[in-house]
Amino acid sequence: MNGASGGDRGEGKRTQYAPSSSRSSVRVSEDRYRPRSRRAQGEPLAASWKPPQAQLEQDPRQAREARRRRGKVRRLVGTYGWRVYALPVLLVITVLVAVNVTGEAPPSPTNSSQASDGVGVEDPGPEEQPALPRDLNIPTAELPAGGDFTQSGTMAYHVVPVPDDGVSGKEVGTGATEYHYTIEVENGIDASSYAGDDAFASAVEKTLSDVRSWIGTGQVKLQRVGADAPDIDFRVSLTTPDTAKRPDVCGFDIQFPTSCYSRSFDHRVVINLSRWVRGALAFTDLGLYRQYAINHEVGHALGNSHVGCQENGALAPVMMQQTFGVSNDYVAQLNAVDKYNSKAVPADGKTCVPNAWPVLQFGDKAPN
Repeated sequence: MNGASGGDRGEGKRTQYAPSSSRSSVRVSEDRYRPRSRRAQGEPLAASWKPPQAQLEQDPRQAREARRRRGKVRRLVGTYGWRVYALPVLLVITVLVAVNVTGEAPPSPTNSSQASDGVGVEDPGPEEQPALPRDLNIPTAELPAGGDFTQSGTMAYHVVPVPDDGVSGKEVGTGATEYHYTIEVENGIDASSYAGDDAFASAVEKTLSDVRSWIGTGQVKLQRVGADAPDIDFRVSLTTPDTAKRPDVCGFDIQFPTSCYSRSFDHRVVINLSRWVRGALAFTDLGLYRQYAINHEVGHALGNSHVGCQENGALAPVMMQQTFGVSNDYVAQLNAVDKYNSKAVPADGKTCVPNAWPVLQFGDKAPN
């Protein structure tokens, strides 16, 4: 701005008259601004300007100050020409281009009412899947009451060594396809909650060596190995709840604690510590639930998918999601938020009996 008082722009042609009415104050060089006169070469186009009456009636001191300011403007225009007018336009274009390149406008203030429960405003982290309906009633999916467990670990694991007892680490099964597995525990877990590494490893190996487990199908052979084994096909890993629910592990599509198999997480069979300690409401026997959890998640490592209850009142298939219950209607509701399992189980009213094994003993009522 040139500092002139308000109202310094009019609709007439530019004039260069001083506040005095005397003709002696007319600038000789201003003939080129008169109507139909020829503009001198090299002079910029001038915007229309006509001094208001209030300015014409200024006292001599004010008039001299006004002429001094206008003289500065004319010298600036005379020196830089059209560039004086182009500079503001270039600045606007530069700002527009910068905004276009970054793809976003400057951040606006955050309204605290927009923050949802449990979602950080500054660091929202990963995007969550749609929440389950608030009126969902699945009592069997809740984690039972029970012992304490470690909520968070380090996401690093240690392999439980194979004991040199003449029994552990032997190859079991007669199938054509052989799998080698380790048994691991996440670092940072309080060992007292699960009776220690050896107790966990023994339960896993005994379950997978049982003829009612996957070796009983006659399709696979299994062998527990140590950390130095050259080829490890999957890792049965006791894992804290916070690690299990990470989006790159088991995820949090389903709000209840769960185990899983994650190929991208180093081919890890994730056994959720909270479930290992407390089990599931559909099972009255914690030992039976642990056998189910091992067989179910290892079943995924062997290429098996989820199924539902096949016959009302029969033993549930081991690949049914029995951690959440043995009712197809319950499991189907939970799977509605899981794009990988949304159609795995129909809501057909069938309810099964809890079962831990892929292969049933003679006389048992088969699930399919």
